Amino acid sequence: MAIDGILNLDKPRGRTSFEVVAAVRRLSGERRVGHGGTLDPEATGVLPIYLGQGTRLVEFLAEAKKSYRAEIELGISTDTYDAAGKVTGRGDTSALTRGEVEAAAASFIGLVEQVPPMYSAVKHHGVPLYRWARAGVELPRTARGVEFSRIEMLEWQPSLLTLEGECSTGAYIRSLAHDLGENLGCGAHLRNLVRLGSGPFHISDAVTMAQIEDAFGGGWWSELIHPIDVAVLHLPAVTVGDDDERAIVNGRPLGLGQEKGSSGALCRAYSSDGRFVAILCYDEARDCWQPRKVFAKRNSRA
Repeated sequence: MAIDGILNLDKPRGRTSFEVVAAVRRLSGERRVGHGGTLDPEATGVLPIYLGQGTRLVEFLAEAKKSYRAEIELGISTDTYDAAGKVTGRGDTSALTRGEVEAAAASFIGLVEQVPPMYSAVKHHGVPLYRWARAGVELPRTARGVEFSRIEMLEWQPSLLTLEGECSTGAYIRSLAHDLGENLGCGAHLRNLVRLGSGPFHISDAVTMAQIEDAFGGGWWSELIHPIDVAVLHLPAVTVGDDDERAIVNGRPLGLGQEKGSSGALCRAYSSDGRFVAILCYDEARDCWQPRKVFAKRNSRA
């Protein structure tokens, strides 16, 4: 029997996202397991884990906004932009005021160009940058457009600040810390990071690895699994009858009566008994909805 669903995991410090996925695969017995957005080994917080047919929806949450709480230390720069790296520079922070630091942090709100750190999973010629970095190779990186929709200073002590913010996919909080230090002229690095939210998932209802281990060992894991359509609840929904459901399963387009959309628009399709059937995509030229992802009706454990 298969498991189809999503776990809202609070990733523990010291474990890679890949290691966590491997652990869930072993505990669950489900072969298809993936995650929704890498967290650095020393970071903690929300890491959605997709199981079974849920893995086909990773792309929808991968693009969702994410929120973080970051502790940044000013005056010390590192090669990894975080506390795990080697110190590459020190700067004077004695004259900095809370107001100056807060204004500098706020200047990153909106669309900004950000250079990914060398110690990142971004690939160069098919090889992650962190592998080049470990080999002592520094490569030029292209700045990418990212967006910070919110940055707030929660705490301030001389040389140490805590920020909370929300950003688009592809943004590196380590790079934000580094760039903030450059902006202030003293250097900085990320000291601690917690992902507070990813799309519909929040740290307040995330579960720990210990809970997941107990749940699979004790047979009550279904209490922790979210249905796969949680990943696409932001899309409009339609209910289809038996004939239309058969058409979807066979890959045929639907009219859906008066339901319209712009070309490329997506919607969720449910059966008359409430089962999640598919994601449909509107074809404006043909005035119909085409099945984009169809979810098999199978003997699932969730």
